[in-house]
This record gives sequence, C-alpha cells and structure tokens, in this order.
Amino acid sequence: MNRESFNQYCSSLPATTHVVQWGESDVWKVGGKVFAICWGGDEPVPGITFKTSEMDYEILRVMPGLRPAPYFATRGMKWIQRFEPSDFTEEDLQYAIAESYRLVVKKLTRKKRTELGLEL
Repeated sequence: MNRESFNQYCSSLPATTHVVQWGESDVWKVGGKVFAICWGGDEPVPGITFKTSEMDYEILRVMPGLRPAPYFATRGMKWIQRFEPSDFTEEDLQYAIAESYRLVVKKLTRKKRTELGLEL
C-alpha cells in the first residue's frame, strides 16, 4: 500500500476527515479521533500506523516489518506501525485500518455516532 492508496482507502470510510500534521503525515480521523496515520513521503513503502485490539497487538508486534508504534506504544496504547516491506499485504493493511476505524467509532459517544450517521 502506497500513500495514495492509503489515502483513497481511508477516504472511503464513512464520516472521516483528513489533516496533514506531525511532519507532513497524512492523519485520518473519525469523530475527531485518529484511526490511521501515513508518513514517509512518496516512498514505495511508507510507514502506516493503526490502532489494534489487544489480541491483534500481541500477534502483530512481533511480525517482520511491523512494530509497536513508537509514540503510541510508549503510552500504553495498542497501536502498530508498518515501517518496512513485509508479508503484511495490502489486503491485510486494509483490514487493519478498517478494524482501527471500527475500534475508534466504538469509543465515540452514542450522540457523536448519531451526529456522524454511524451505526455499529
């Protein structure tokens, strides 16, 4: 997944917003909460960071090319970063980003989900 396909995929999810921050990173949010980040310019394999469940975190953190996301993980949050080529396919990344999105939506208040037109 390159930066363009990352942004296209994230924009396809309902009620998302995009900002560029943190050193030119593409940051995707839902309800004002971050669910995915892409950094690394136009490199063939940009860094992609996403939220995970506790179980997925334990599995993904030891896979080649993946690691606990440096800033998030040091604060006890379950975020993974794809930082180099790996066996983690584009389909795997799409699933992980969708799951991150779902986890963030789930934590939004019922009122916020209703405002955004999101149902679980």
